[in-house]
Amino acid sequence: MATTSFDKKALERDARVDGHFDALVIGAGFSGLYQLYCLRDRLGLSVKVLEVADGVGGTWYWNRYPGARCDSESHSYCYTFSEELSREWEWSERYPGPPEILRYLNHVADRFDLKRDIQFNSHVKSAHYDETANLWRVATNAGEQMTAQFLITAVGCLSSANIPNIRGLDTFEGRWYHTGQWPHEGVDFSGKRVGQIGTGSTGIQAAPVIAETAAHLTVFQRTANYSVPARNGPLTPAFQRYVKENTAEIRNVTRASVNGHPWLIEDRSALETPPAERQALYEKAWEIGGLRFRAMFSDLLVDKKANDTAAEFIRNKIREIVKDPATAAKLADIDHPYAAKRPPIDTDYFETFNRDNVTLVDIRATPIERITPRGIRTSDAEYPLDIIVFATGFDGMTGSLLRMDIRGRGGLSLAKAWAAGPRNYLGLQVAGFPNLFMVTGPGSPSVLCNMPVAIEQHVEWITDCIAHMRQHGLKRIEPNDEAMDSWVEQVNAAANATLLPDAKHSWYLGANIPGKPRVFMPYAGGMAHYRKICADVAARDYEGFKLST
Repeated sequence: MATTSFDKKALERDARVDGHFDALVIGAGFSGLYQLYCLRDRLGLSVKVLEVADGVGGTWYWNRYPGARCDSESHSYCYTFSEELSREWEWSERYPGPPEILRYLNHVADRFDLKRDIQFNSHVKSAHYDETANLWRVATNAGEQMTAQFLITAVGCLSSANIPNIRGLDTFEGRWYHTGQWPHEGVDFSGKRVGQIGTGSTGIQAAPVIAETAAHLTVFQRTANYSVPARNGPLTPAFQRYVKENTAEIRNVTRASVNGHPWLIEDRSALETPPAERQALYEKAWEIGGLRFRAMFSDLLVDKKANDTAAEFIRNKIREIVKDPATAAKLADIDHPYAAKRPPIDTDYFETFNRDNVTLVDIRATPIERITPRGIRTSDAEYPLDIIVFATGFDGMTGSLLRMDIRGRGGLSLAKAWAAGPRNYLGLQVAGFPNLFMVTGPGSPSVLCNMPVAIEQHVEWITDCIAHMRQHGLKRIEPNDEAMDSWVEQVNAAANATLLPDAKHSWYLGANIPGKPRVFMPYAGGMAHYRKICADVAARDYEGFKLST
């Protein structure tokens, strides 16, 4: 990456006076921190990060619900751009929780002196493109106005909480919480009757912990889910040494793998493996735990019959673990292929339903009719509750972008441009919105990947692109319509080559948000292949983009 020399003190002084920057970045999570570092420290640009929270962390600043953990292994859920950073930081657990991830991100922010260019408690209200000046004009809820040539959204794929519109919520006399907006002081469930709505990844993590102290937990399940034990635990000194001694090799594996994890998918077919051997391999993967389970065979996500072998193995495990046959049947009544939705990993989730103080309610059979002052009423019963926990996920991938008033050339709103679903090029840019970049936007591997791996690739591509523009006197960049149309076709083709679209109720398709267009949003062609596509586009003078002076 090229560097640019300038009078930094003068530029910082001017930036404070008129609010103009070379680049504005929205969000101070993994994406925003690294984008700030790359643009400021590698290119020498004036950069300001706007963050709605009062600290860094992004998703992990807000996600503090009971049982919250990362589902990527800690030694790969981190930055790889600095050898020194990799050597000095030491993770304590296989799957870190929010406090440890926040300590890590604060360490990064302090180590690279990033906080001086982050403005906290700043909620971006609007971002409008001024075509005459070739500037983005950004306004906050506090009335501040800032301008920048480049605007980069680092708002996260899962940061816009989805609170379902259930009739009567405003009448509830108890307390209610969404897992993505959890009180930092925590919630005391002791002696309380708790209702949890949602059994996706978050609900599967939260239920066992809530059940430990609640007087009673009622889990309202719409969609039954697969889950594999996480087998979380402290990292041994030997493994921590291995990580420090093999950082380059681990990084290379994550970049070569389909999902950005530090292992490769085994080159063997579930269907071609003899049943007894296949069963033994599944048992081994179950004991290892975590997302490595789906890497045991290469055909699980492309062949329904192969997938059925994994699905039935997990269903049988549910039936073995859960003592009550009726409850086990509800938990095993899963309507989609394994890993076609985000595959959860857990600590004692199914075991939780063996507790005397836990009840499972199937709301496909008996739907929720309303929330009453004293609890939740389904079609056949009312459940008295003191606390309701919404583990109902997020308006994934597009929600945080569309909740801002982003307008491009001619006042075109991003919401209107995406009325039929997110249409862009490489998940990076949208025609009509010059110099607006999205980090891990829809149309990129993002949520199908170990996120820091995807984030580093996107941030580095954006940084190299801006460096190229400055070196060649180019002032604006946006994709052409043909490139966007072609990319949308490639995203659809990649998804349709897998079983992922078979999960009709998946948030990958926006199915959890009423009225949201049903479009498969992430790129399913694999992180390694996507990296090559992006590199080839740049090598061919940013093919598919219009660059101008």
